[in-house]
Amino acid sequence: MTQNTFLSRLKESILVCDGAMGTMIYSHGVFINRCFDELNLSAPELISEIHGQYVAAHADILETNTFGANIFKLRPYGFADKVQQINKRGAELARSAALNNQYIAGSIGPLGLSLRPFGNLDPEEAMEAYICQAEGLLAGGVDLFILETFRNIDELAIAIRAVKKISGLPVIAQATFDETGATQSGNSPDQLVDIALSAGADVVGANCSVGPQPMLQVIEQMAAAGAKLLSAQPNAGNPRVHEGRFLYMSTPEYHAEFARRLINAGANIIGGCCGTTPEHIKNIASAVRAMQPRKTAAAVTIKPKKEIQVTVVPTIEKSTLAKKMREKFVVSVEIVSPRGVNVAPIMDGVKKLVDFGVDAINLPDGPRASARMSPMAMAQLIEKSLPVETILHYCCRDRNLLGMQSDLLGAYALGLRNVLIITGDPPKLGDYPDATAVFDVDAIGLTRVVQGLNQGFDIAGNPIGQPTSWHIGVGVNPGALDLDHEIERLRQKIDNGAEFILSQPIFDIKQLETFLKRIEDITIPILAGISPLISYRSVEFLNNEVPGVHVPDEIGNKLAGAKDAEEAQTIGIKIAQQAILDVKAFDKIKGLYLMPPFTKDKYTTAVQVLQVLK
Repeated sequence: MTQNTFLSRLKESILVCDGAMGTMIYSHGVFINRCFDELNLSAPELISEIHGQYVAAHADILETNTFGANIFKLRPYGFADKVQQINKRGAELARSAALNNQYIAGSIGPLGLSLRPFGNLDPEEAMEAYICQAEGLLAGGVDLFILETFRNIDELAIAIRAVKKISGLPVIAQATFDETGATQSGNSPDQLVDIALSAGADVVGANCSVGPQPMLQVIEQMAAAGAKLLSAQPNAGNPRVHEGRFLYMSTPEYHAEFARRLINAGANIIGGCCGTTPEHIKNIASAVRAMQPRKTAAAVTIKPKKEIQVTVVPTIEKSTLAKKMREKFVVSVEIVSPRGVNVAPIMDGVKKLVDFGVDAINLPDGPRASARMSPMAMAQLIEKSLPVETILHYCCRDRNLLGMQSDLLGAYALGLRNVLIITGDPPKLGDYPDATAVFDVDAIGLTRVVQGLNQGFDIAGNPIGQPTSWHIGVGVNPGALDLDHEIERLRQKIDNGAEFILSQPIFDIKQLETFLKRIEDITIPILAGISPLISYRSVEFLNNEVPGVHVPDEIGNKLAGAKDAEEAQTIGIKIAQQAILDVKAFDKIKGLYLMPPFTKDKYTTAVQVLQVLK
């Protein structure tokens, strides 16, 4: 693969690097008195096996087992004359394990000696040592170089210049930082950015250090300093010694969560260092795959291959709900499909809602990444049996683009007309952590696809005959951590065909007010999300496990003070009713999206909450 291929791909998407090599070697019973780099020659099958595990974990970049394969670190083991042989073989082993779309990065670490004037190592000697190591990696066929775990930025600059002197391949330059956000030599993240880029690095970043949380702060500072391409490979926290072994305590799930935060901070490469394993990388890869559409999928474009004449249905004529949204304050209630095939209890519950006067039934698609009856089938059963329309939620997680188009054409032919397009939770959040996410497009891209169907052509630009007339809805989170990004995405959804908006649950009215002021120019109907809380545990879950949702302390304290579950539910219903009155006061809010708790009496709870509208 060429330099341009790697850097171009990096600018368009997030790449996952592998995790620790030394940790994995150590876990196979090879202790630290051995030369890990020399294992490329004496135990190649072990190194290949470890590379293979990272391949299976969906790493995009495999690092060679050559971190310490320089003349100064090999000399005490008696391998000073095998520098190029060890490095060449290290690159070959990684290459033989890789798939066609994976990159091989030549790993180069510090020389282990201090530069003058603090030590005896002359800069010219350091340059020669790095050139010798890089030549071996080049001979083995690497695609790029990763210079990592540097504590002295002056030495890192020498290493960068050495590699660039003999090769035009991309260079990732990474330093390690302590808890204070400084290198051992006292340099700050912004100083690293300046020095590394000036020396010729293509990507800058941090690895090793302490753990994901301190590294997040480092990456944020590097991004603020102007670094355009960033790499982050944290340790699995600080190691603990147990029965003579070093154990790292940060879990794969914890790393996956921080992968999301690091990406939001600007990181283009996410991986792991000491203590991280293929399981960590597998979780990171899943998190990255779920967020990938943020940078890539919105670029979906569809152009008709030839001029077609169709009659596009006006929004207000697309469905009964579309007309209602523009004439009155509408009420929709979310219900979930059963885990099995018995729909009778759900139909009885929906009938209660319809009898009360609910305008639409929302059907989420695999909520919290769990497996249930198809919401498409449930929606059809409801609409055939009861006088109410449904809003079919359709998420991008579980199907490829062709499958999504087929589903939506089929659902339309069955009579469904209202669709809410969402990106979807990654499988790791739900009951099936080993399931794979697809995410060919995100909500922006799929909105454009459905808009194309409404205009009479498919994703390839081919005419489909009679166009669909989907009433297209999209989601928004008024409490998003990055509200600028959330609003930008909302505007893209509207530009691509969205006709109504459903919000995440609203608990903080000031938060909603701030959001509405930011979108004063947006005129399509907004249905405010309302979710009754029935216990303090619900508050804890939302505040700690649902990004962008914040339940104010005032509400939490009321529920925490309930003497029993019955009182808590009563308090929760009153809080939800007040929220309805509060959101109804905003002119831009054209209806409710009520999300009752997943309990047996959820339909009764929903009706109790909605009594405030009577």
